[in-house]
Amino acid sequence: MPDMNEVTRTTGRRKEAAARVFLAPGTGKISVNGRELETYFCRSNLITLVRQPFEVLGNADQFDVVATVRGGGETGQAGALRHGIARALADRNPEEWRVPVKKAGFLTRDARTKERKKYGQPGARKRFQYSKR
Repeated sequence: MPDMNEVTRTTGRRKEAAARVFLAPGTGKISVNGRELETYFCRSNLITLVRQPFEVLGNADQFDVVATVRGGGETGQAGALRHGIARALADRNPEEWRVPVKKAGFLTRDARTKERKKYGQPGARKRFQYSKR
Protein backbone atom coordinates (compact mmCIF):
# COMPACT_ATOMS: atom_id res chain seq x y z
CA MET A 1 0.00 0.00 0.00
CA PRO A 2 1.24 3.53 -0.71
CA ASP A 3 1.98 6.28 1.78
CA MET A 4 -0.77 6.51 4.43
CA ASN A 5 -1.21 10.25 3.73
CA GLU A 6 -2.49 9.38 0.25
CA VAL A 7 -4.96 6.75 1.53
CA THR A 8 -8.60 7.67 2.10
CA ARG A 9 -10.35 5.54 4.75
CA THR A 10 -14.15 5.26 4.87
CA THR A 11 -16.93 2.95 6.00
CA GLY A 12 -19.90 1.73 3.99
CA ARG A 13 -22.95 -0.10 5.29
CA ARG A 14 -25.98 -1.95 3.94
CA LYS A 15 -28.36 -4.30 5.79
CA GLU A 16 -26.14 -6.13 8.32
CA ALA A 17 -22.94 -5.72 6.29
CA ALA A 18 -20.19 -3.20 7.03
CA ALA A 19 -17.21 -2.48 4.79
CA ARG A 20 -13.98 -0.71 5.72
CA VAL A 21 -12.59 0.80 2.52
CA PHE A 22 -9.05 2.05 1.88
CA LEU A 23 -8.74 4.03 -1.38
CA ALA A 24 -5.26 4.86 -2.69
CA PRO A 25 -3.78 5.96 -6.03
CA GLY A 26 -2.97 2.92 -8.13
CA THR A 27 -3.87 0.84 -11.16
CA GLY A 28 -7.52 -0.07 -10.54
CA LYS A 29 -7.09 -3.24 -8.48
CA ILE A 30 -9.86 -4.04 -5.97
CA SER A 31 -9.27 -6.59 -3.21
CA VAL A 32 -11.88 -7.68 -0.69
CA ASN A 33 -10.85 -9.57 2.45
CA GLY A 34 -7.49 -10.40 0.87
CA ARG A 35 -9.00 -11.77 -2.37
CA GLU A 36 -9.57 -10.18 -5.75
CA LEU A 37 -13.02 -8.74 -6.45
CA GLU A 38 -13.81 -11.32 -9.16
CA THR A 39 -13.02 -14.25 -6.86
CA TYR A 40 -14.79 -12.84 -3.80
CA PHE A 41 -18.05 -11.99 -5.59
CA CYS A 42 -18.91 -14.77 -8.05
CA ARG A 43 -21.99 -13.11 -9.59
CA SER A 44 -21.31 -10.56 -12.31
CA ASN A 45 -24.09 -8.22 -11.21
CA LEU A 46 -22.41 -7.81 -7.79
CA ILE A 47 -19.08 -6.99 -9.45
CA THR A 48 -20.85 -4.39 -11.61
CA LEU A 49 -22.55 -2.99 -8.50
CA VAL A 50 -19.21 -2.51 -6.72
CA ARG A 51 -17.62 -0.78 -9.75
CA GLN A 52 -20.51 1.67 -10.33
CA PRO A 53 -18.98 4.69 -8.50
CA PHE A 54 -15.86 4.44 -10.69
CA GLU A 55 -17.95 4.12 -13.87
CA VAL A 56 -19.92 7.27 -13.02
CA LEU A 57 -16.70 9.25 -12.60
CA GLY A 58 -14.73 7.44 -15.32
CA ASN A 59 -11.64 6.88 -13.18
CA ALA A 60 -11.63 3.10 -12.64
CA ASP A 61 -7.92 2.69 -13.43
CA GLN A 62 -6.68 5.49 -11.17
CA PHE A 63 -7.29 3.98 -7.72
CA ASP A 64 -6.63 0.76 -5.82
CA VAL A 65 -9.19 -0.38 -3.25
CA VAL A 66 -8.44 -2.58 -0.26
CA ALA A 67 -11.58 -3.48 1.68
CA THR A 68 -12.57 -5.55 4.68
CA VAL A 69 -16.22 -6.64 4.70
CA ARG A 70 -18.07 -8.27 7.58
CA GLY A 71 -21.62 -9.40 8.24
CA GLY A 72 -24.63 -9.87 6.02
CA GLY A 73 -24.83 -11.79 2.78
CA GLU A 74 -23.31 -11.33 -0.65
CA THR A 75 -25.70 -8.62 -1.84
CA GLY A 76 -25.45 -6.66 1.41
CA GLN A 77 -21.66 -6.84 1.33
CA ALA A 78 -21.54 -5.64 -2.28
CA GLY A 79 -23.86 -2.74 -1.42
CA ALA A 80 -21.76 -1.83 1.61
CA LEU A 81 -18.62 -1.89 -0.51
CA ARG A 82 -20.21 0.37 -3.15
CA HIS A 83 -21.30 2.79 -0.41
CA GLY A 84 -17.78 2.86 1.07
CA ILE A 85 -16.08 3.41 -2.30
CA ALA A 86 -18.50 6.22 -3.16
CA ARG A 87 -17.84 7.93 0.19
CA ALA A 88 -14.08 7.58 -0.28
CA LEU A 89 -14.24 9.13 -3.76
CA ALA A 90 -16.43 11.98 -2.50
CA ASP A 91 -13.98 12.65 0.36
CA ARG A 92 -10.98 12.54 -1.95
CA ASN A 93 -12.11 15.29 -4.35
CA PRO A 94 -15.31 16.91 -3.00
CA GLU A 95 -15.44 19.82 -5.45
CA GLU A 96 -15.64 17.69 -8.59
CA TRP A 97 -16.72 14.17 -7.62
CA ARG A 98 -19.26 14.60 -4.82
CA VAL A 99 -22.11 15.95 -7.01
CA PRO A 100 -22.13 13.18 -9.67
CA VAL A 101 -21.77 10.42 -7.06
CA LYS A 102 -24.54 11.95 -4.94
CA LYS A 103 -26.79 12.40 -8.00
CA ALA A 104 -26.33 8.71 -8.85
CA GLY A 105 -27.54 7.88 -5.32
CA PHE A 106 -24.41 6.12 -4.08
CA LEU A 107 -23.82 8.31 -0.99
CA THR A 108 -27.23 7.56 0.52
CA ARG A 109 -27.20 4.65 2.91
CA ASP A 110 -29.84 2.06 2.06
CA ALA A 111 -31.75 1.95 5.35
CA ARG A 112 -33.93 -1.07 4.51
CA THR A 113 -33.47 -3.84 7.04
CA LYS A 114 -35.25 -7.05 7.95
CA GLU A 115 -38.55 -6.50 9.73
CA ARG A 116 -38.78 -8.08 13.17
CA LYS A 117 -41.02 -11.02 14.00
CA LYS A 118 -44.14 -10.07 15.97
CA TYR A 119 -45.42 -12.07 18.93
CA GLY A 120 -48.49 -14.21 18.32
CA GLN A 121 -47.48 -14.62 14.67
CA PRO A 122 -45.17 -17.06 12.88
CA GLY A 123 -43.22 -14.26 11.15
CA ALA A 124 -43.03 -10.53 10.51
CA ARG A 125 -46.12 -10.37 8.28
CA LYS A 126 -47.39 -13.94 8.10
CA ARG A 127 -50.42 -14.85 10.19
CA PHE A 128 -51.55 -18.19 11.52
CA GLN A 129 -54.28 -19.82 9.40
CA TYR A 130 -57.75 -18.48 10.18
CA SER A 131 -60.59 -20.97 10.48
CA LYS A 132 -64.10 -19.50 10.39
CA ARG A 133 -65.88 -22.73 11.46
